[in-house]
Amino acid sequence: MNIIIVNSADVPIYEQIMNQIKSAILSGELKEGDLLPSVRGLAKDLNVSVITTRKTYECLEAEGFTINMAGKGSFVAPQNMELLRETRLVEIEKKLEYIIEYGRPVGILGEDLKKIIDELSLEE
Repeated sequence: MNIIIVNSADVPIYEQIMNQIKSAILSGELKEGDLLPSVRGLAKDLNVSVITTRKTYECLEAEGFTINMAGKGSFVAPQNMELLRETRLVEIEKKLEYIIEYGRPVGILGEDLKKIIDELSLEE
């Protein structure tokens, strides 16, 4: 798993790390039961604060993506497909909101976006 941090991004560092770990879980790169790097190890590898990685792991556990076992570390949790679907839908909604706001100033509206989605869906 290769985590890339963009210091100039508007997204907080802990959230960047969390999103990339979630993506690795959702894509199957990280599988149920896989051990994540230690909080200190990940902080050192990424050259960030231990507080940042601890917050990342706490959020991942709160969202059901990982399980923390005292003295053993954080592991990828068994995945509930409904939870994964809901998480993915929330991410898609955020991206669509951005796209809508991006297109609005130049008159790209809902019908245009629906056509684009339909065309892209047919390409599969």
